[in-house]
Amino acid sequence: MKELVEKINASIAEFSTDANAQVENGNKAAGTRARKASLELEKLLKEFRKASIEASKK
Repeated sequence: MKELVEKINASIAEFSTDANAQVENGNKAAGTRARKASLELEKLLKEFRKASIEASKK
């Protein structure tokens, strides 16, 4: 679970960097990367939710 949280934090940082580049600089490629990171982040958060529920049952 610790590794999963580290992956989530890295994905959030990646998303934040690219999203800011798009908003502040109008960088279209960064927008594409931010959208891709958001999809990956969604998958990781669903995985975290599942793991968290399993851990709380123990």
